[in-house]
Amino acid sequence: MKSLRHAVALLLPALLAFAAGAAMLVFSIGRRVVTPKGRVADTEILAVDTGAQTVELTRNLDTELPGRYGLFTTGTHGYVKLGAVLSADAGRVRRKLLTKIEPGAKIDRAAGFSGWYYTSPSELHLPWEPVLIGAPAGPCPAWLFPAESSTWVIQVHGRGVTRAECLRAVPVFHALGLPALVVSYRNDGEAPRSRGGSYALGASEWRDVDAAIAYALRHGAERVILMGWSMGGAIALQTAVSSGHRDAIAGLVLDSPVVDWRSVLKFQARQSGIVDPLPALAMNALSSRLTARLSGSETAIPFDRLDMVARADELSVPILLLHSEDDGFVPADASHALAEARPDLVTMPRFTGARHTKIWNYDQTGWTAAIEEWSRANGFSASA
Repeated sequence: MKSLRHAVALLLPALLAFAAGAAMLVFSIGRRVVTPKGRVADTEILAVDTGAQTVELTRNLDTELPGRYGLFTTGTHGYVKLGAVLSADAGRVRRKLLTKIEPGAKIDRAAGFSGWYYTSPSELHLPWEPVLIGAPAGPCPAWLFPAESSTWVIQVHGRGVTRAECLRAVPVFHALGLPALVVSYRNDGEAPRSRGGSYALGASEWRDVDAAIAYALRHGAERVILMGWSMGGAIALQTAVSSGHRDAIAGLVLDSPVVDWRSVLKFQARQSGIVDPLPALAMNALSSRLTARLSGSETAIPFDRLDMVARADELSVPILLLHSEDDGFVPADASHALAEARPDLVTMPRFTGARHTKIWNYDQTGWTAAIEEWSRANGFSASA
């Protein structure tokens, strides 16, 4: 018995240290989920030919995509536009530059590949004005692109980016005669910061979008279509089921949306090499009032409430779901599950090949046609 007590006395500190280390790892995983971060460098610039106006990048599943994209850089240029893939081998991709780079320009090696393409509303050559939305978070800046219809489109960007992500969709809605309001929301780097400065994954951000609906209704809108990109899709869905203005919501357009956070976070954990049961433990920590703050969240994350497959029967308006089978970041499984749960509401054309939020870049013709056809089929178009 004495030897057993001695063994326990020796083992207990190690067990406590292991438990403490595991807990810290779980909380660290949770913080990654809810903490806003800047753009990540995901490729390297290997060469720039200013004569031919081409750039060589390290090859990955994004940089090899056909279509038009953008590249966040540092040095002389902060952002450049990219055109077609001209050549590729196992390690590098050479693309056409659509932003002119002058000889002698300094371009740092680290870069971030982007689907934004446009970074400023002035690039669209459409009438627009900056406005402020009086939201619960505080004054949230937005861009308003006026048009003749009383059906407005309110666009909601995704996690870790800003409203410029949404600019690609403005021209198609403008051509349909629909005004577009491109909004910001708490903790996105443009709108006010909440007390804790963390994402609620849609559980709180929807209130700022609800304020944007109120703004639209005060300024001539009779009904609104919500368009959400990635996490913006989760926010749009939460707005659709929670808003006091839900009677004014006529439809949803969701591009690469998060429909169920649990499935997304489990997928992303696997992609990052985080093994079970750590992802589940991290989500449990985020969903508990006792441990949410230790995981970086202001409040407990209600994952059940954010699961819109489980809540599919609460949806009541037409939904256009644009999600590539090859998304690679937010898998399309939950989107398919939502389409299967509500075939009466959901239109989900098939897209393959595109990566996350890059269907417009990869297949602009098909993406545009899907929005046009859905809008006209549901009586949203104000154009002939």
